[in-house]
Amino acid sequence: MSDLIFLKPIFHEKIWGGRRLQTVFGYDIPDGPIGECWAISAHPHGDCVVSEGEYAGKHLSELWSDHRELFGGLAGDRFPLLIKIIDADGDLSIQVHPDDAYAAEHENGSLGKRECWYVLDCDEGATIIVGQHAKDAEEFRSMVEAGRWSDLLNELPIHKGDFFQIDPGTIHAIKGGTLILESQQSSDVTYRVYDYDRVQADGTKRPLHVEQSVECTNYAAKAPVSGKVTAPEVDGVTELESCSNYTVDRVRVSGERTLPAPEYFLDVSVIDGEGTACGHPVRKGSHFVVPAGLETALAGDMCLITSRV
Repeated sequence: MSDLIFLKPIFHEKIWGGRRLQTVFGYDIPDGPIGECWAISAHPHGDCVVSEGEYAGKHLSELWSDHRELFGGLAGDRFPLLIKIIDADGDLSIQVHPDDAYAAEHENGSLGKRECWYVLDCDEGATIIVGQHAKDAEEFRSMVEAGRWSDLLNELPIHKGDFFQIDPGTIHAIKGGTLILESQQSSDVTYRVYDYDRVQADGTKRPLHVEQSVECTNYAAKAPVSGKVTAPEVDGVTELESCSNYTVDRVRVSGERTLPAPEYFLDVSVIDGEGTACGHPVRKGSHFVVPAGLETALAGDMCLITSRV
């Protein structure tokens, strides 16, 4: 019988990163400003290695290619989801992601990037940018060129436990003082509109992608006014989002409960507390993949974010 698949996280240095992946989650991270923990990923820019059990030492991409039965025989040329923790010590660039069709054509067959954010924690008074106010490409371009950021961008306050769905074509930026769990398509395509004229350690500025941003932005999308979760909690489970790429739930465990066996797979991140999963000790910062057909027996006092296709 298959077992849970635990993975070694991969850490990426970012100009806006910090040290909270170490101080909050206890990860052994490299020196410097570490902005991202790729916790469950088979993407070429960060392909996680199985840490224990029958498949120890293999990359997640290898399991996808050689053991598709673990994923219920799900079709596709790549593992479809990517789970990250983002430590934004500084502001991320103002950016937008393409959809599947645009990315496939312009980014060597990449997937597009639909993503969603669960706010794990944030500083008092923290804000986030989701959405923009230009009515069309012409107005957007003129506002960007004039640097009219406060007119263009939809900036709103955030609080611990907020949730945002970021569809392709949504202008967005995570701002400083924010810790986020991101569930997304397995893509690493980002188009930057503005990066605050920051320079990197080598004195260069990161490239901007204004033309791609103009082409990809969805000018009809309605900008949100809040990230407050309004979905009901049913038996400890809150469905945060369900779309064509993923369903993301928040699951509270108090005592014992069993997650139903997934048809394909389930990505699980422990965001608070500790306990066991199928007998394995887990705590805040643990991540694992539940293979197809395996019920997950949970015990303890903890909060999880799960995602599935």
